Amino acid sequence: MLFYPRLLSSFKGYNRALFTKDIFAGLTVGVVALPLAMAFAIASGLKPEAGIFTAIIAGSLVSLLGGSRVQIGGPAGAFIVIVYGIVDRYGVANLLLATAMSGVFLFAMGLLRLGTLVRFIPIAVIIGFTNGIAFLIGLSQLKDFFGLTTPKMPANFFGSVQALYTAADTVNFIALALAIGSLTLLVLWRRFQSHLGWLSHLPGTIVAMLLATIFTATLNLPVDTIGSRFGGIPSGLPHFEWIPVNWDTAQFMIMPALTLALLGSIESLLCARVADGMIHDRHEPNQELMAQGIANLASPFFGGMPATGTIARTVTNIQSGGSTPIAGIVHALTLLFVILFAAPLAKNIPLASLAAILMFVAWNMGEWRKFFDLKQFRLAYRLTMLSVFALTVILDLTIAVEIGLLLAFVTFIYRISSLSRCEHADLKDFPILKNQVGKIDAYRIYGAIFFGAVQLLENIEKNLPSETLILDLKNVIYVDASGMDTIMELKYLCDAAGVKLIICGLDHQPRDVAERSGLLKSLNTDCQYSDLSLGVLAATKSL
Repeated sequence: MLFYPRLLSSFKGYNRALFTKDIFAGLTVGVVALPLAMAFAIASGLKPEAGIFTAIIAGSLVSLLGGSRVQIGGPAGAFIVIVYGIVDRYGVANLLLATAMSGVFLFAMGLLRLGTLVRFIPIAVIIGFTNGIAFLIGLSQLKDFFGLTTPKMPANFFGSVQALYTAADTVNFIALALAIGSLTLLVLWRRFQSHLGWLSHLPGTIVAMLLATIFTATLNLPVDTIGSRFGGIPSGLPHFEWIPVNWDTAQFMIMPALTLALLGSIESLLCARVADGMIHDRHEPNQELMAQGIANLASPFFGGMPATGTIARTVTNIQSGGSTPIAGIVHALTLLFVILFAAPLAKNIPLASLAAILMFVAWNMGEWRKFFDLKQFRLAYRLTMLSVFALTVILDLTIAVEIGLLLAFVTFIYRISSLSRCEHADLKDFPILKNQVGKIDAYRIYGAIFFGAVQLLENIEKNLPSETLILDLKNVIYVDASGMDTIMELKYLCDAAGVKLIICGLDHQPRDVAERSGLLKSLNTDCQYSDLSLGVLAATKSL
């Protein structure tokens, strides 16, 4: 079925016990999502409510319409760098437009059944840009972590480093102490969470944020808070507004929107695959992409930011007992309740504590161990991963992915071409050929005959025998158009030189290509055999 949300098939065998687990899992995920949603929005150059509105709107739509039973949608750390760059260069209005456009692209990808193609992105590229984004997230939080006084952090790497260096003498040591305390608590909470009894059910991010807020409010600490920088968060429902479109800059939003769509598709489908392994289920990737597309199309009309599947919240959902999309819907309702009844309390949340939370998220988001174990990987793998990482940090995620895919493509071509080989038929297998040296040549070809391996046949062209050339293609698993053109060229050269060309072992895909290209029609029936031994026997009999 073209459009079939997983929600519709999730209630087989559903009962009150599972419903209760979904409710508590949704409440838990909602509590976990609250500080992360605000932190992601602030780090992206937006107001904190943008993150919460996104988690409510996009989170509920992903659960209602998605292709996974347990995926939780919402703002993600992976978008921070891209969103901040778009806001810095084009403004918030055009970010909303780019987000809506990315939703259209995501829906089209799902509609065209392209969900499985995302799985073909090499892991080296994924690790490279994931670690690059995590590094940039950490870099972007140094300002609030140290309480630095600087007008605005630039969107590019060198500008950020220069701004931090210039403001290095403005450290707010109270904010720094608050940030270090929050980060230390997060690390210790995760390490000893299993020994905390009933407290282990509380997420460390909430505990750190609450304690930092209490200290800031009761001691009236001189640090930046959500209230001092943003005036707090609204205590009402997000309302619908048409996106203001500036047609002069709208044309420049296509590439940012494609970047958001590509990253969103990768993040959501990777997250869904992680969830599949934990619940022993299989998600529907195309349905998930269509749901992500609808969520990203709707979110900006309510002041939201880009959304995708979130690994941390999805894993929390599963570990808390969530088994159907009901848990994701409850998570969104929990955040809605916070907006309606607890919004005034958010004004005292210190930005230093949120920066510490994001530092913690960034560290756990990156696969840093892969960098320490580089020696175990091939040179091409290391080059791809480090290049994508460096380009993500220094230049741009889009360029990084493009270069990474190009490197991976070239590496793949080289590896596959190195697996293809051509060798003379062993004379021990065909003693009769010993008396025909120079008259009859027989070659076995292995692997794939494609544009990266056509030199195998080109080498044969340089040393044609005087009477008969036999090619054994029994072990050829694939022939592309370039490979077949080379075979046809070899046939032409043989005809021109008066050499009989015998083809043996054509089967499956290579035979289909040979038939469609006209090669089989150009060969006489006495030039086509099922195996090499029959071809050699026919060649020697005709002499």
